[in-house]
Amino acid sequence: MKPLLFLTALIGLAACDSGVETRKEVVPPAEQPAPAAAAAPLAAAGPAVSLQPETGDALQHAAAVVRLDELAGQGPLAAKLFGTAGGDPAMNGLYVHIAFFESPAEGWRVFRIADVLDYRILSRQAGRVDLELEESVLDEASGRIGGETRRVIVGWPIAADGSPPAEVTVSPAQ
Repeated sequence: MKPLLFLTALIGLAACDSGVETRKEVVPPAEQPAPAAAAAPLAAAGPAVSLQPETGDALQHAAAVVRLDELAGQGPLAAKLFGTAGGDPAMNGLYVHIAFFESPAEGWRVFRIADVLDYRILSRQAGRVDLELEESVLDEASGRIGGETRRVIVGWPIAADGSPPAEVTVSPAQ
């Protein structure tokens, strides 16, 4: 009875083998499923319009945005966290900002949080976002660049009228 039970368990475990994906190359190409068909290219339905490059400084800044995270749950306040490319890419170069919408006439109120390699949102709630920052650090003694991870709490008051904060605080965190 025990050999039969052992054999049944062994067959069951073999069926659960997570390495099935790694054995795809063993299946002959003729037996592999065909890749999903791509959508057919569009056909032109009129003459093309030539465009010239935009030259506004604001567009250069907008094009530098490489990451955007909406911060929902801020009451009537519209907020977002974003990163722009800039600086020395060997030593960080992702400028992390938080922005709050003021009005169509005023635009966004923007605060720079850090200059890092990358950031990760750990948690968010009304008036607060917790971040993990990955950054390059120069060892003055050796001249070598190393990496460091630190955590910060970015906080701001939530006004009842939905107006953006006048200031934002950044506190070190564990």
